[in-house]
Amino acid sequence: MKVVRFQFVIGNLFMCHQMAMKKEAQDKQKAEQRRKAQSVSDIPIIWILGGPGCGKGTQCAKIVEKYGFTHLSSGDLLRDEVASGSDKGRELQELMVSGALVPNAEVLSLLNAAITRAKGASKGFLIDGYPREKNQGIEFEAQIAPADLAIYFDCSEETMLKRILARAAAATVKRADDNEATIRSRLQTFKRNTSDILALYEEKTLTINAERDVEDIFMEVVEAIDCVLQKKERESKIC
Repeated sequence: MKVVRFQFVIGNLFMCHQMAMKKEAQDKQKAEQRRKAQSVSDIPIIWILGGPGCGKGTQCAKIVEKYGFTHLSSGDLLRDEVASGSDKGRELQELMVSGALVPNAEVLSLLNAAITRAKGASKGFLIDGYPREKNQGIEFEAQIAPADLAIYFDCSEETMLKRILARAAAATVKRADDNEATIRSRLQTFKRNTSDILALYEEKTLTINAERDVEDIFMEVVEAIDCVLQKKERESKIC
C-alpha cells in the first residue's frame, strides 16, 4: 500500500514538474515575442496602400532611395518563397495554382520573418500592398508592431484601368486576366476592402491624390515621413 502511495506521489510530482517546465517555456516564448515586437516598434513602419496602377511602386522606389528604408512586398515575398523550392514554397505554389487564397497566417509569417531578418540594419520598413483588408491590419499590429503611418495613394478607377491596360499591352508575357472586365472586378474588390481599412485606421492614414506629377506626390510623401521620423526621435530621447 505504501509503495502504491509513494508511486502516486512521485507521479504527481513529475506531472507538476512537467507542467511547470512547459509554462516556463511558454513564458519565455511570449517574453521573446514581446522583446522582438518592442525592438521592431522602434523602427518606422509605414503601410503603402493603393490599387494596381496607382503609382505606389514608383513612390516606394523614391522613398527607398531617399531614406534607405526596407521595401517589403507581400506578393514578392510569396513569389520568392515559391522560387526557393522549400516545403512551404511548394505548399504555397499548390495553393496559388489552384486559385485558392493564401491564408493570412502564411503571409504574416513571411512578413514577420523578413522584418526580423532586416531589423538590425534597417532604417524603416515600407509594407507594400498589405494589409489588403482590415483584419490583416489588426493581426499585423498584434503580432509584429503597430504601423506608424499608412499612406494611401488615391486614384480613380478609370485612371488605374487605363494604366493597367497600357502596362499589359507593353508586357512581353500576356496575362489571361488582363482584360477590362476582370480588372474592373479586381478594382471593385480592392475598393470595398480598402474603405474598411481607411475607416479603421483613419487617424494614422494620409490620403494622397495620386493623379498628379510624380514629384509633387513625392513632396507630400516626404513631409509625412519626416514627421514620423521626428516623432520617433523624440520618443527615443524620452526613453
